[in-house]
Amino acid sequence: MQNKEKTTIRKIEFKRTESIYLIIRGAEVGVASGLICVLYRFLLQVAENGIDKVHEIVSGSPLKIALWLILVTLIGVIVSYINKWEPDAAGSGIPQTTGDVRGYFSLNWWRVSAAKIIGGTLSVFSGLSLGREGPSVQLGGMGGKGAARLTKSDRTSEIRMTSCGAGAGMSAAFNAPIAGTMFIFEEIHHGLDRSIMCMGIVATVVADFISKIFFGQDTIFHYDAEPFSLKLYPLVILMGALFGVFGTFYNVFMIKAQKLFKSIKGIPEPVKMGFVFLISGIVGLVMPQILCGGHRMTSLLMNDNPSLKMLIILFICKFLFGAFCFASGAPGGTLYPLCILGAYLGAICGDLSIDFLGISPDLRQDFVIAGMAALFASIVRAPLTGIILVFELTGNMNSLLPLAVVSLTSYAVANLIGTAPFYSILFEKAVEKTDSPSINTKSHEKVLQTFVVPVGSSIDGKKVSEIDWGKHCLIVSIDRNETPITPKGDTVIREGDVLVMMISQRRFQQDQTRIYNLINS
Repeated sequence: MQNKEKTTIRKIEFKRTESIYLIIRGAEVGVASGLICVLYRFLLQVAENGIDKVHEIVSGSPLKIALWLILVTLIGVIVSYINKWEPDAAGSGIPQTTGDVRGYFSLNWWRVSAAKIIGGTLSVFSGLSLGREGPSVQLGGMGGKGAARLTKSDRTSEIRMTSCGAGAGMSAAFNAPIAGTMFIFEEIHHGLDRSIMCMGIVATVVADFISKIFFGQDTIFHYDAEPFSLKLYPLVILMGALFGVFGTFYNVFMIKAQKLFKSIKGIPEPVKMGFVFLISGIVGLVMPQILCGGHRMTSLLMNDNPSLKMLIILFICKFLFGAFCFASGAPGGTLYPLCILGAYLGAICGDLSIDFLGISPDLRQDFVIAGMAALFASIVRAPLTGIILVFELTGNMNSLLPLAVVSLTSYAVANLIGTAPFYSILFEKAVEKTDSPSINTKSHEKVLQTFVVPVGSSIDGKKVSEIDWGKHCLIVSIDRNETPITPKGDTVIREGDVLVMMISQRRFQQDQTRIYNLINS
């Protein structure tokens, strides 16, 4: 038996030792991911402040405006070449990170990190409506992967550290460690792995701690919201349904915009990207509020209480400009911009309810934060992450119940309509470009993976020997009620069992997907 297989089995046999190992590795991931995301967050702040100063300098001078527009066009050309140098750094990076964890891709951690940081900073300096949060997920994942590679970790640890790094990146970007942990399971893994939970909690907390050292402990949104009266919950449910419909429209519109941009043939990519940045430069001169991730719109919403007409105008312009920027493939994320859209759509619903239903104006802020959670749930289809994320962003305990109701309603309606989750669509499109997994590793290396048997699974009640697991997969342990069971041919599988399986790295992507579908059928 190879050394790496012995290492994997040893981790299973010595649970207490493994727990310490996972905590230490989680701390490593938290430090690596936290520092790289803090650097990225700092550079984007410099970029946003820089574009404000540029607008002050060029204001009123046609010559300076022309020079600025030429500059942003050239920046767009540079970003295009950065994307060509490292294509996996384009866009938000969440689908690519998910593909890396699931065995579809093998991202070059340092190239992706360098391209994302440089390209993302240049994109924000040029005003593109892109946020830091999606890229922070990828940067965090690459930080975890880099830590694994530099310490010569086995493939199992590398997958875990990449996953937990992604959650740590979200934690550092939003100052939301619990949401970062939940994001690992709802978006990256679509399942619960106790080893990843242990490592992930440590990683997200450490990354959040590092972020707060540099940026302070204040929440991003600070609202003193009043609790909804119970008699208003039918309105909350209606709001959730409306957000579910809009969330599905958002997904369809963004994907079609991306498809339309890619369908433009005969024009070199540098020219196309330069045109996108030129438009961004023009938009910045006309409506600077909708630039970048949306922090200006956040400040406007929190401090200036804009009119209903202004809310609608800013919402529509932010949505269209965000779709235009996303379709280009420039490095940058959509997580924070979609939260801003949700906040503004929630504010619109709140103002309409106040004007036409006589609801107290004190509840306007409740509509704002409910809108953020509802739109996140309908677009990303990660309702628990959305609820916890908005709670951590606002720090308001009174908002939990309405957040849960509006998010779950929005999630259910979006699922009922039938469109796929946003990042799942992007993930599938990324996989379509790859004929086969690009993992470059020795064929004998094994990966340790866990699967939870859900209620109603087709394998519930069957013996181990009655199931075709595949010749490249081996069940090495079954955890039942916190007790490990050594599997035998006549061992009966029960719902709730945690199957610890060893999968050949050579066929990791195919076998992992096949076993997941088998267990969940």
